[in-house]
Amino acid sequence: MFSLDWLPDWRGLVLPFAYLTVLTGTFMTFSTIYRKRKAQQSANLAPWFGPHLQRNVYLSLLHMEPENGSEKAPKVPESVLRAALLRRAVEDIHRIIQIRAAKAACSSLLQRGSIGDDLWQRFQRAEKEMEEELRDVVMEANALAPNWGQSIFQTANEIAANTVLRERLDEIQAQVTQEKEWWEKRRATVRSEFMKELEGEETGTGTPLDSSSVASSPSKKKGKN
Repeated sequence: MFSLDWLPDWRGLVLPFAYLTVLTGTFMTFSTIYRKRKAQQSANLAPWFGPHLQRNVYLSLLHMEPENGSEKAPKVPESVLRAALLRRAVEDIHRIIQIRAAKAACSSLLQRGSIGDDLWQRFQRAEKEMEEELRDVVMEANALAPNWGQSIFQTANEIAANTVLRERLDEIQAQVTQEKEWWEKRRATVRSEFMKELEGEETGTGTPLDSSSVASSPSKKKGKN
């Protein structure tokens, strides 16, 4: 008959399997608790950016509630919604530029240990929020006008660049005005100092008449006569 000696001893394998089951359950429990704690800590962190005013304005216009005594909400013109969405996209461009400028610095400081994990988590959360914000803006743009989502950020980028250029020109113009006033005051000071020096030189070089010269002058005239 067939021999059963080659079959494994299942009783001897129960303990290793039980150990692996307990170890796997402990690891999964620890991982779940760790993720929940990390998510809670990340939620308690301060946001990287302040409130998004342009987004709040757009959503307020999009979801206006009916006024007192009226059943229907006032209809917002599409041009107003498009302008509000474009201003929202411009603000997103400004925030994207800030994130790109801060990413390299934060990564380098994190590798050196100069900043903590909290700041890096805040930055990563800001990146994810901006990705969701960009997708939302594209969807809203396509809802207002077909295929507008493909060009809205290009237009917003041009507006943001012009805004930065205008602000820079205003700063330069303010500096020019200040420097002009400073040079006017400096020129007046130099002129007054120069006039004082001239008056001092004229006073020092002027020779008053001596009494001996005054007394000798009549005798010379008599001798000539």
